[in-house]
Amino acid sequence: MSIEVRYYSRGSNTRRLAEAVAKELGVSAVSVEQPMNGRADVVFLCASVYAGGPDKAVTTFVRQNARDIGRLVVLSTSASGKSTHAKLKAAAEDMGVTVSDAYFQCPGAFMVLHRGRPNAEDCARAAEFAKAQL
Repeated sequence: MSIEVRYYSRGSNTRRLAEAVAKELGVSAVSVEQPMNGRADVVFLCASVYAGGPDKAVTTFVRQNARDIGRLVVLSTSASGKSTHAKLKAAAEDMGVTVSDAYFQCPGAFMVLHRGRPNAEDCARAAEFAKAQL
């Protein structure tokens, strides 16, 4: 089974989550700003909530790689407590991408909110979640 872990992070919150997932799965975490090098059976997409939804770079990645994504699994960080799952699922399915109903969400630091998050426990839970999706 081919697996990719992709992320978009303006700071380092979501990248830390992606790196923990990638380590657990024995692959590298790669920015969505880099193209895929072929088909992946499962793509774990780690994305933060910005202004109520995923950054445009995330949806652009999905659009540009739709035919190479077997199944998309969403993980997100958010200061607001909301997940990118619903908006990403709707957008990706419109592009013909299968999206898992299961998703992972945890707090992400933003200014004074949720300082230090995601923390080691959040990252461990994200890694366990990802492993369970295979």
